[in-house]
Amino acid sequence: MKIPVVSTDGINVNDHFGKAERFLIYEMGKEGISQLELDEVKAPSLSEGDKSHTFNKIRFDTIAKALEGCTQVYSTKIGDKPRQELENRGIMPVIYEGAIDAITTANA
Repeated sequence: MKIPVVSTDGINVNDHFGKAERFLIYEMGKEGISQLELDEVKAPSLSEGDKSHTFNKIRFDTIAKALEGCTQVYSTKIGDKPRQELENRGIMPVIYEGAIDAITTANA
C-alpha cells in the first residue's frame, strides 16, 4: 500500500496536513515501510495563512490529485473539511506523530 507522510525533516511525521508543501511517499508491506524511488510529491499547501481556515477547493483538488493512488496519508493534524474530502476520495487520514520508520501495519 502506498502512503504519503507529512514531514519537514524526512525522518518524522511532524506537521499539519494543511501546511504540507510536499508529501514523502512510502510503500507499506509485510516487511515494514520503505521509501519509494519517487520519494516526494510537491503540492501547494492547503493553508493560505488565513486564520479563518477558509477551505480552498482549488488547492485541495491539486493536493488530492497528487495523492491519487494512495490509501492513507499520515500527518500530525488535519481539519474536519479536508479529512472529510479525503475520505470521500478513498484516502484515509491517519493522525500520527513520530518516526516514519516506526509506522507499521498496526498504524496503517
